[in-house]
Amino acid sequence: MGPEYRSLHKTVRSLGLATVCEEAGCPNIFECWADGTATFMINGDRCTRACGFCQVDTSKPLPLDPDEPRRVAEAVSNLGLAHAVITCVARDDLEDGGASGFAATIDAIRQRCPGTAVEVLISDCKGDPVSLERIFERRPDVLNHNVETVPRLQRAVRPSASYTRSLAVLARAVAAGLTAKSGLMLGLGEEEDEVLGALSDLHAIGVSIVTIGQYLRPTVNHLPVVRWWAPADFSRIAAAGEALGIPVWWPRLSPVRAIMPAKLWRAPAMRLVVPGL
Repeated sequence: MGPEYRSLHKTVRSLGLATVCEEAGCPNIFECWADGTATFMINGDRCTRACGFCQVDTSKPLPLDPDEPRRVAEAVSNLGLAHAVITCVARDDLEDGGASGFAATIDAIRQRCPGTAVEVLISDCKGDPVSLERIFERRPDVLNHNVETVPRLQRAVRPSASYTRSLAVLARAVAAGLTAKSGLMLGLGEEEDEVLGALSDLHAIGVSIVTIGQYLRPTVNHLPVVRWWAPADFSRIAAAGEALGIPVWWPRLSPVRAIMPAKLWRAPAMRLVVPGL
């Protein structure tokens, strides 16, 4: 663990913040933190959903901390981040699904660090247009909402969400003039033609950035890895994506499950980001 990792760890701990890197048991934590990159998790650290791939605590959530947005902004400032990534736990217990927490956090970062790009990875806010607009009107630089997997596997992978609702959230973001991003995990039992179908769906609604990575099981209590996709498999998907009219950019990163900061590939054209190649 190098100095960058230790510095980020100290900052997160001293400010009492949560990161999805830790709470979700992300296998890329050491690589990302060593590079000074972390995904802050807001609205507490307890989720009201229980997705089959995620390690985040699902016990009864606590009330929102009104000081959390300020502390996130302080961490962004202390770390000198040019690109901040903010995600959340699902908060179906709240009327707005946690949208006000995103709005307050974006405002706090923009006030303290006006030159920092802000990417948000949001829940679906139960598809409520008013709640989603609270986030959209803050104009995040990247609006990310992951479909996670192909339509056939949605019920097993994330039983409290839906593929069509996620597409609707992303379509609303595009209609609002935002740069929309989504992601899928491979290795849960999907077929290649289903992956290509999901890419086609995302392209059709105007999503600009797509990340695809190998699913990595966080514990034995989570969904098993059905298949390890080889680099040649990702290459075929990339080629098929290009045939669909999706430009391809391959970062030199190890496999990821879904969350990847967009700082290296922000652009108006849709990009299929294939890690590990």
